[in-house]
Amino acid sequence: MLPWKRLLRPLAAVLLAAAATFTVPTTAAASASASAPSSGWNDYDCKPSAAHPRPVVLVHGTFANSVDNWLALAPYLKHRGYCVFSLDYGRLPGVPFFHALGPIDKSAEQLSAYVDKVLAATGAAEADLVGHSQGGMMPRYYLKFLGGAAKVNALVGIAPNNHGTTLAGLTHLLPYFPGAEDLLTAATPALAQQIVGSDFMTRLNAGGDTVPGVRYTVIATRYDEVVTPYQSQFLTGTGVRNVLIQDLCPLDLSEHALLGLTDRIAFHEVVNALDPAHATPTTCASAIG
Repeated sequence: MLPWKRLLRPLAAVLLAAAATFTVPTTAAASASASAPSSGWNDYDCKPSAAHPRPVVLVHGTFANSVDNWLALAPYLKHRGYCVFSLDYGRLPGVPFFHALGPIDKSAEQLSAYVDKVLAATGAAEADLVGHSQGGMMPRYYLKFLGGAAKVNALVGIAPNNHGTTLAGLTHLLPYFPGAEDLLTAATPALAQQIVGSDFMTRLNAGGDTVPGVRYTVIATRYDEVVTPYQSQFLTGTGVRNVLIQDLCPLDLSEHALLGLTDRIAFHEVVNALDPAHATPTTCASAIG
C-alpha cells in the first residue's frame, strides 16, 4: 500500500472528529474554564421562586464543557430569575476541558445523578433541561430508559442531534476507509454513536421520539453545518414544538455553534419554552431584549 493511502484511514477519522466538533471552545477559553467563575449559576443555595419553580439544568455539547458552552445563556437565564446549573459529562481519561466524548448511555447516567443532586439541593420535584447539540439529544436517553421522565418537566434542545447526522455527507465516506469507523468508536464513542443509522440512534428512536409527561422543544437553524440535514433535529410526538429560528427572524444567520453559544433570539425561545404561560413573540428584535 502506498504511504499516502495508509495515512487516509486515520486522516478520515480525524476529519470526521473535527467536523463533529459540535461546540469548539478556543484553547484559551478551555484553559480558563477550569477556574472561571460561573457568574452566579451552579449556586446550590438557590431556591426556585414561585414564578420559576423548577431549576434549569444546562447540558453542553460534544467537545464542550459546563462553563464555555453557557457563558451567555446561563447569565441570561439567571438574570431572569431562574436557578441555573450545569454539569460536565462524558469525560475521557487524559482529555481535559473537551467533554461529551464518552459513551452516550453512560453520559445519561451521569445526567441522572446530577439531576438528583440538583433536585435534592433545591427541593424541587422536577427540573427543566436545556441542551445544545449532543446535550439536546442525550437527555432523551435519560428520559426514555433511566426514569428521567418522572423528574423532568421539559427538554429544550438547541440544534440537537436527535436522529443522527451525515455531517453534510461526510459519514458516507467512512465505508471507503476501512477501519476509520472502528477507530472513531474506540477513541471517541460519542462521535460514532451520533452518526445516522448507528445502533445507538436506532435504539434511542425505536418506538417513537418522545415519552409521556415531558414537553419537548427543538430550536434549529437552516444553516446548521454539523447536524445535517437540519430537519433531522425535529421530533414527532405529543408535547413537541419544533422551531426553525429563521421562521422567527429571517435575518438570523447563526449556524450550529452560535445558535447555542450567543444567539439571543434562540435564548428568547428557550425562555418561552421554559415558561409557556408567559411566552412572548420571538422576533429579530429579541436579539436586543
